[in-house]
Amino acid sequence: MKFSLRTLIWAVVLLAMILAGAMAMIRNPVDVEYATVTEGPLRVSVQEDGKTRIREKYVVSAPVAGRLTRIKLKAGDAVEGDTTLLAVIQPSDPEMLDARSRAQAEARVQSAEAALRRAESNSEQAKINYELNKTKFDRAERLLGKAISQDEYDIAKAEFLASSQAIKSAKFDTEIARFELQMAEAAARQFGETEIESSVEPFELRAPIAGRVLRVFQESSSVVSVGTPLLELGDPQNLEIEIDVLSTDAVRIKAGADLTIEHWGGESPLRGNVRIIEPAAFTKVSSLGVEEQRVNVIADFNEVPERIATLGDGYRIEGRITVGELGNALLIPNSALFRYRRQWNVMKIVDDRAVMQPVEVGLQNESHAQISQGLQPGDQVIVYPSDEVQAGTKVRPVNRK
Repeated sequence: MKFSLRTLIWAVVLLAMILAGAMAMIRNPVDVEYATVTEGPLRVSVQEDGKTRIREKYVVSAPVAGRLTRIKLKAGDAVEGDTTLLAVIQPSDPEMLDARSRAQAEARVQSAEAALRRAESNSEQAKINYELNKTKFDRAERLLGKAISQDEYDIAKAEFLASSQAIKSAKFDTEIARFELQMAEAAARQFGETEIESSVEPFELRAPIAGRVLRVFQESSSVVSVGTPLLELGDPQNLEIEIDVLSTDAVRIKAGADLTIEHWGGESPLRGNVRIIEPAAFTKVSSLGVEEQRVNVIADFNEVPERIATLGDGYRIEGRITVGELGNALLIPNSALFRYRRQWNVMKIVDDRAVMQPVEVGLQNESHAQISQGLQPGDQVIVYPSDEVQAGTKVRPVNRK
């Protein structure tokens, strides 16, 4: 059989077309970044800005009316309890000796006596609660992992921390109540048997607590009435932490939760524990102009005093509050997850091909997610899967940079 030149040309063209079609059907592998499924610890936290604040502040007010001499103390000056002279009030008006003023002074003494008795009673109750909660916490430490759960241990720890702080607060309240009584009695003594103004001695006001002057409200000499704020005192070493979080995050935070304080100015993070989540939320406008419901979380430092000595009242900090923690979990990067038909999926690499694999996701933080079902340690999953990658697509894994 003879072939003409024209037939040969058409045969070559047809063969070329067949080869081109076959080459088109064979797609080159898609380069993909991948991650290996690993096992390790996972910590889920809520991160928000906050500030430090002095736990117990006291505003010193004028216990009697009169002419206040100039206050020489400045913000930051150290004061000693019952020793440092804060202010002197000179008698300025015979009215401070009238019968009405005398009755008011005597009433303030009686009120101060009642406040002192109440503070002493609260102090005793705080000691009883502390001993009870300490016993419960010691027992919880021994039984953790054996007879009680982690939640029960966290509750016992939170109650112990709260009762420990309650003792300090009760002691402070007792000292202040005793000081208020002393001031009321001193004011009442200004009313002697005589009603001659010259017989009234200047009233000296001394520091009720040891600490520092935080603010001076009335620096210049002036006539003041009873209850006029003069100075604010506090102990800068007695600090706590205030962090406002979204109300949706607050419901996940538990009393006693671990807290890491970052970006506070020191070389290494500080540690603390949540003491209380305030029950009332408030509205705050975000930087984007969106109204948010936020809740204050109050925490205590868990550090030696030397570590926080450079901090003061109102210093900015960044807190990371633990809301969930696993010692050993199956982990993948969040970038490998995507939603398909209302379920989490990943693209798993099997024999150099992409296979869509449904998974069950547990705890999840900013970078990683716990996989409770669907993958095994050592499996490879595609991160940031593109539109080029479909189920069955041939892929070529490349190392992540």
